[in-house]
Amino acid sequence: MIKAIAIDDEPIALKIIEDHASKIPFLQIDASFTNAFHAIEYLKKHTVDLLLLDINMPDISGLDFLKTLTQKPLVIFTTAYSEYALESYEHDAVDYLLKPFEFGRFLKAINKASERLNESPQTYIFLKSGYEYVRLELQDILFVKAEGNYMKFVCKDQTVLSRLTLQETEEILKHSELIKVHRSYLANFQLADKIEKHQIHFGEHLVPITAEGFDKIQQAL
Repeated sequence: MIKAIAIDDEPIALKIIEDHASKIPFLQIDASFTNAFHAIEYLKKHTVDLLLLDINMPDISGLDFLKTLTQKPLVIFTTAYSEYALESYEHDAVDYLLKPFEFGRFLKAINKASERLNESPQTYIFLKSGYEYVRLELQDILFVKAEGNYMKFVCKDQTVLSRLTLQETEEILKHSELIKVHRSYLANFQLADKIEKHQIHFGEHLVPITAEGFDKIQQAL
């Protein structure tokens, strides 16, 4: 369980974070603050894993807030201003969320934080599928296919459709065995029944591969 606090001078922004967080089983918001100095006092008495921290606040910026802490948790910055992005990464931020951000983007950032906190490599991901949040074991994903604005995750025992881009999917799966074998497909060739020059067989499923994709597989074998 990731223990976090949220700090933002706008109550509406905090409500959005709390609503997003309530949908993630492994994330717990222990407290929310519109006053950064109250958060400083809280952190003197409590330990947290993660800060969800606004940058542009009236009394003290999120960047200056971090400088007051002797023990720094992981931090995900939230802001409406893109010009702070470079400086935020100088503070080793997990991620930088540009307001307004959708749940999918928020979940991606929390997955990154989870990876940082886990000593062992991440073995699963959570995906939004319709009105549900589905846990997928990375070792069970056979292949992923881009279908319009969605990605189809075909696993050993289930198929899940999630609203993601291919680029977002590659980022989420960067610690898995899946590689890009085609402009629309990622595949775990180690789970394949047969690999041919132009396609991979996963049972009844055929995944097309490009020449570049086939070269990647040959290099990995």
